[in-house]
Amino acid sequence: MTSATRTLTPAHLTRATGLAAGAAGLLFIVIQFIHPHEVAANVATTRWAVTHYLSMLMAVLALIGITGMYLRQVERTGLLGLIGYLLFGANFLAITVWTFLEALVLPLLVPSVPQFVNDVIAIPGGGEVLGDTGHLKIVNLLAGVGYLAGGLLFGIAMYRGRLLARWAALLLSVGTAATVLIPVIPHFAARLTAVPVGIALAGLGYSLWQQTHTGPDVSRSEVTSPQPDPAVTR
Repeated sequence: MTSATRTLTPAHLTRATGLAAGAAGLLFIVIQFIHPHEVAANVATTRWAVTHYLSMLMAVLALIGITGMYLRQVERTGLLGLIGYLLFGANFLAITVWTFLEALVLPLLVPSVPQFVNDVIAIPGGGEVLGDTGHLKIVNLLAGVGYLAGGLLFGIAMYRGRLLARWAALLLSVGTAATVLIPVIPHFAARLTAVPVGIALAGLGYSLWQQTHTGPDVSRSEVTSPQPDPAVTR
């Protein structure tokens, strides 16, 4: 058995998920400021590719991060935490698939069906869709529900769990709920609603990392309820 195997503990894995959440939060913020305008002419550019590769990375890291958060407080969050985690996690899975389509498939379609490309990239922002995009509108709607409802419920569950930074959990709920304003505000302002969510993910991730970075991997129940010494109880 190698030393790496002997020293790998749940605390190390939890710490890694905290770092993943922190990185995802920072990427989520950066992406909003570098994302090119959603028109077919931009889809084949380097900036478009880089933005969407980062978006896929962000979604994968966020899924890892919220998994660590959920497992850290699974006994405290109950059914609410499970529902919030499943919905929020499904949103990040949908983001991964959608950005894969935008980064690797749509650039190939620009020369032959530019209107279809315009229609697809208009869907997430609520833009005008002129042609047939199949079931992509439904997929986007389900992803939106996962983001809004999942983020709201997951944030509430993390807040009630009381183990991670409560300000960040509250900000996550407020930030995801703010997406209901997107249809009535300018597109750039709509992108800014992601900034509080990015800060919240980074804050929760740091809180998760800090807890396991400064102490041994011992559960709260083991600390507060030590086993009696048999020699004393006889």
